[in-house]
Amino acid sequence: MKRLPLFTAILTSILLFVSGLQAAKPNVVLIITDDQGYGDVGVHGNEMIQTPSLDALYKQSVHLTDFHVDPTCSPTRSALMSGRYSTRTGVWHTIMGRSLMSTHEWTVAEVFQANGYQTGMFGKWHLGDNYPLRPLDQGFSFAFNHGGGGVGQGPDYWGNDYFDDTYWRNAKPEATEGYCTDVWFDNAIDYIREHKDEPFFVYLSTNAPHGPYLVDEKYSKPYEEKGVAQPMAKFYGMITNIDENVGRLDKELHDLGLANNTILIFMTDNGSAAGWRAPKNAKWPGFNSGMRGGKGSEYDGGHRVPFFIRWPDGKLEGGRDVNQLSAHIDVLPTLTDLCDLKDKASKSRDGVSLTRALAGNNKVLQDRTILVHSQRVEYPQKLRKCSVMTSQWRLVNGKELFDIKADPGQQQDVSEEHPEVVKQLQQEYENWWTSLSTVFDDFVRIGLGSHDEPESLLHSHDWHTTGNSTPWHQNHVRNGAMGTGYWAVDVTASGKYQIELRRWPRQEEKPLEAIKASIKIGDYSKEVEVTADQVKVVFDVELPKGPADLESLFTLENGKQRGAYFAYIRRID
Repeated sequence: MKRLPLFTAILTSILLFVSGLQAAKPNVVLIITDDQGYGDVGVHGNEMIQTPSLDALYKQSVHLTDFHVDPTCSPTRSALMSGRYSTRTGVWHTIMGRSLMSTHEWTVAEVFQANGYQTGMFGKWHLGDNYPLRPLDQGFSFAFNHGGGGVGQGPDYWGNDYFDDTYWRNAKPEATEGYCTDVWFDNAIDYIREHKDEPFFVYLSTNAPHGPYLVDEKYSKPYEEKGVAQPMAKFYGMITNIDENVGRLDKELHDLGLANNTILIFMTDNGSAAGWRAPKNAKWPGFNSGMRGGKGSEYDGGHRVPFFIRWPDGKLEGGRDVNQLSAHIDVLPTLTDLCDLKDKASKSRDGVSLTRALAGNNKVLQDRTILVHSQRVEYPQKLRKCSVMTSQWRLVNGKELFDIKADPGQQQDVSEEHPEVVKQLQQEYENWWTSLSTVFDDFVRIGLGSHDEPESLLHSHDWHTTGNSTPWHQNHVRNGAMGTGYWAVDVTASGKYQIELRRWPRQEEKPLEAIKASIKIGDYSKEVEVTADQVKVVFDVELPKGPADLESLFTLENGKQRGAYFAYIRRID
């Protein structure tokens, strides 16, 4: 009975916390940056980087101190959108058709949309650029985004370079003025103003500070002058620009009277790309919060990232730490809980609601296990770059064991001292791998012939390839990178289709640089000769409804072959 007052106090705290959910529906702004690691924020102990707005947000927020994502971007984003392990959604790479998220997923945007929210996304999507994989197809009523996995990558608008680019507003190209990050925030702020009187979910996903490291000198030069080597100085400059924009958006929320009832989240998509290692002679060595590894790594530096959440009306404020193990898969169920939303797919989620932990209950979620891996291959490989995590342990690649409490830098393998822990975590991995393996041979397919996308532009970025390189960037196209592959497509309606193959996009009327061109899709195949000045080859093909693989080849004068980087496809009957 002596414990009753404590129990009553905890119960009262939780009830008060949950009672905040019964008021007006909260807005949600989820900011996620690209390639910014845990140590790339001043308040996490980085004495060099200038992030005053994020530092201020940290002091106003609740922070998940042991929060994990996948070691690279598309997998993190699919897990964030779905509340499920990324591999289940068909995503385990950033190119090669393995960055396309299955349409079977009921996304966080679809959950909010079904519950009466306005849903807008800005910036980087990287889960598919064609129907039915675009943000507009996956629950967002408004989308303003670049193509592919970064500005200047293959599926992005040709010639984009971070400044004065052309992006897609609801799937239509639109020229912009200014720096990419500023443009994303400008448009997100406009969207918030437009929908200030109705509940909204804003997904603000910057391509920065992902390379190439391009930013106005006024942001990077102060770091150079302090002895920060390149490219880190520009990387830091890009983050400082992001920070400035976060402050600008937060001010707008306050000016509109929305800050108190807006759930504002800041997180990143993987470990640091350029902030943790510097040349040996550099004055500033970089900073990684004592962790091992960076972007792409199976060690904590590759997947432990910042997560700040502020919601004053919901009592999520005050600079509190939540130390329980958590991950990207928890964000969707947590937001569903906080916003009191109905989720028809709740039973399929791998993540759990963190509501009680956020309310201050440090007894929950103590015994959970979370797993991540970095595959980046056509077909997943068992035990490839993986980590099995508990609150105390990390089993890396199925054999190295680290006590993360005693050894946060993961320097001392203690697997021989704790064989029973190794065995237990190996079994956790086996169960997880078995549950994922059912999708390894499946393709997420690009739709052709839909009224929602009358003409589809396919890029070599999404080729399925084995044993050769994938030309995923516009610079690969410019340099004539060799490679072959095929697109996994789904013909949505039978009929006659026009397939236009190009070596350059339509913005560049340049020759094919080939003597022959061929195509194969389903039972149809054809090869034609081309002239020296020909800029495209067009095939009219009768296609049945259903899945198919589309392969194209250009034969060069030296006899070598490469695929068409671009294919424009539309139904013509």
